Amino acid sequence: MILLLLGAPGSGKGTQGRLLSEHYRIPYLSSGDLLRRAIEQDTEFGRQVREYIERGLYVPNTIMVPAAITELTRLRHSQDDGGAVLDGFPRTREQAEALDRDLTTEHTHLDRVLLLNVPKEVLVTRLAGRRVCRSCGASYHSDTKPPKKAGICDVCGGEVIQRVDDKPEMVDGRLTVYFERTLPLVAYYQQQGRLAQVDGNRAEGDVTHAMIAAAKDK
Repeated sequence: MILLLLGAPGSGKGTQGRLLSEHYRIPYLSSGDLLRRAIEQDTEFGRQVREYIERGLYVPNTIMVPAAITELTRLRHSQDDGGAVLDGFPRTREQAEALDRDLTTEHTHLDRVLLLNVPKEVLVTRLAGRRVCRSCGASYHSDTKPPKKAGICDVCGGEVIQRVDDKPEMVDGRLTVYFERTLPLVAYYQQQGRLAQVDGNRAEGDVTHAMIAAAKDK
């Protein structure tokens, strides 16, 4: 099974993506994690994307598409099922069309697209307090879900930080870009009958159950 999670920054895609990955026992691919890891490792790809990420901009398709598809292919071929949970790629219709072409050559397809709906005012609050582990990517919130020890990840002991693109001066721009760029993508998958919308403004467990149900309803 290949699933795609759509949703604005702060909608919970990272948390839900990892939970779905555990539930279905398939790899989880976050384009954000892929980009940040490349930047931290100072690879050629990382140097290419650093400026875009630090300015809260989308990485151009000419850079993002080959990198994401290469990583997806590697993950899918690393296990028998060939499935994956995608988070953050594709983000535009052009990227979606490129992914569809690649999956067709692999004689497979994207099974279901799950869109997490969360009101903008809730997104702003979530992003302002969001913190993540620099090492394993575990998610926290300064008010509602802080780590047991300040600045230290409960899962791996790594450093818990606020990402550059979650800082207040970046948030509004990120949300504006998301809503402008994602609407055509939502329409693309809706026309194909692959889109399911899920209310993401409720308890984490309730959202997970709703997403599993939506993934089966195809």
